[in-house]
Amino acid sequence: MVLLTIKYGIKMNLEDKINIVKDILKDKKVAIGFSGGADSTLIAYLSSKVAKDTLAITIDNHLLPRDFVENTKKVTDKFGIKHEIIDINFYNDEKFLSNDSCRCYSCRNLMYSKIEEHAHERGFDFICDGNNISDLVIDRPGILITYKKEFETPFIKAKLTSKEIHEYLNRNNISYSKSTTCLATRIPVNTRTTKEKIDRISYCENFILANTNCEIVKVRDFENYCICEVDNIDEILGNDKFKQINDELKKQGYEKVALNLSEIDDNEFISIDYHNKSFEYQLPFTINLENTKKQFDNTFLENTNERIDLEKITIYSDGLIKGHDLKTYEIALDTFMEILPKLRRNI
Repeated sequence: MVLLTIKYGIKMNLEDKINIVKDILKDKKVAIGFSGGADSTLIAYLSSKVAKDTLAITIDNHLLPRDFVENTKKVTDKFGIKHEIIDINFYNDEKFLSNDSCRCYSCRNLMYSKIEEHAHERGFDFICDGNNISDLVIDRPGILITYKKEFETPFIKAKLTSKEIHEYLNRNNISYSKSTTCLATRIPVNTRTTKEKIDRISYCENFILANTNCEIVKVRDFENYCICEVDNIDEILGNDKFKQINDELKKQGYEKVALNLSEIDDNEFISIDYHNKSFEYQLPFTINLENTKKQFDNTFLENTNERIDLEKITIYSDGLIKGHDLKTYEIALDTFMEILPKLRRNI
């Protein structure tokens, strides 16, 4: 029987969760994989307040948005913490350029290996990243490298979501970069990544940023056409800006330019379908049951090739999670969040 560490009936507020993170970081020599985005910025900020020492390590892989490195320097200078930049030219890595379905796994493996090596050389024994609990319900296979390298995940332990992290940053006027995702993610899987494609994507995204008040822009590259995603569609549709953008992007070689009508929303949170003391949640990936069972020390009620039965949770190989006999929505949600870090997905 698996006993979950649930605070039954007690709903932790944001400050409670932040204090959990502070307790985890307190008096340690903390090394952080640092991008300057919301998650790593908050980790660095909290560490600067309570840790014995803090080292932010930034990987420059030549595939990141404009001003990425400069933004990381500004943030770490403001927090007064050590900051080192490691240059890794991913264009020299054939496995990465092949852009297969394991690309995010391969990318994080390259970066985290360097972060781990660098941190240990500098005498930092507590290495963490900014993964939060809502990252675990999204199709991001790189989390397996976090587990493999045994990096610490204070936000996951505190069950902080992206939405809560943004709320805390905004409430405390802590600035962060909203554009830190690798440009290679704009290229479809199994389509080769090239410098020419990345340069075109970078130019187009920068053009949209410069000519609108959008803060997040992604240009999905499908060779002959592209799909633009932004956080403020009104900025594109108003004042004939779409025509201006359309004309400029076509000059870059796209035959058609499309706009995704769903705005980018990075305030990710977790909600579950709960009724009659039960819930269901369908994850967007399949579960490796053999590796998942190991996270429960093989202490479960029953298992088959298709599922694992715990005391109040059933985990299915297709990514479906079911819970039962959970008295309230809060208890059900907390139970689900407790399970998430123990799941091992397929890639």
